[in-house]
Amino acid sequence: MKESCSQTEHYPMSDESVGNLQEPFLAAALTDALGAANRLNSQMLIASNFGLVGAVNGNIVVKAPDWLYVPQVLPVPEGEIRRRYTPNLEGNPVGVVMEFLSDTEAGEYSIRPSFPYGKLFFYEKILKVPTYVIFESLAVVLEVRQLQDNQYVVQQPTEEGRYWIPELELFLGIWHGTRLGLTIPWLRWWDESGNLLSWSSEQAEQERQRADVMANQLKEERQRNHMLMAKLQELGIDPNTLS
Repeated sequence: MKESCSQTEHYPMSDESVGNLQEPFLAAALTDALGAANRLNSQMLIASNFGLVGAVNGNIVVKAPDWLYVPQVLPVPEGEIRRRYTPNLEGNPVGVVMEFLSDTEAGEYSIRPSFPYGKLFFYEKILKVPTYVIFESLAVVLEVRQLQDNQYVVQQPTEEGRYWIPELELFLGIWHGTRLGLTIPWLRWWDESGNLLSWSSEQAEQERQRADVMANQLKEERQRNHMLMAKLQELGIDPNTLS
């Protein structure tokens, strides 16, 4: 996600712009699956394009990752809206941040150690976020870094190409398919047993299919009963006399 934006002056749109349009869909899909699996609660903070605040040498630094997870935050006063988050001051440290790479500057990899600080440096050295995920959707590349001895270490995927995210106790990987009419590589969750966490739309479709199966079974049972009653009547047997 870019930290600043400018209007597109030329058409058609570049691949870079298309990547930007995908970012909110990717973030929403990650959160939707957690909600559908009943893995969300009111104490968590899960957000996208949301400001994380850090203070360094008297400077206030704000970075807005494309997706973030905080396990527990303090409630905001009644009538107020949480507009940004300061770790430790307003709740737990940030557990996971994700950036969806879509610009040529690759600021998501920046280790610039001076103001305004690179994103990787900010997450690693200032906020000390345990898990940092970078997803380049156009190249279909997923990288997961985990903090070890105060330094990010690139993790290796499983045989299925997935990464264990300990803060959420789930695997994260790439899934190719369609959601909301958009066919792209998606980021999706799998549980410890390798079961894919369904989106709410998929759960609704599964429920509809189950309802259709039950309705068809009931219809077939009624048809069998009607055929049996007709056969008994042909044999001169009154079905009502049968116990």
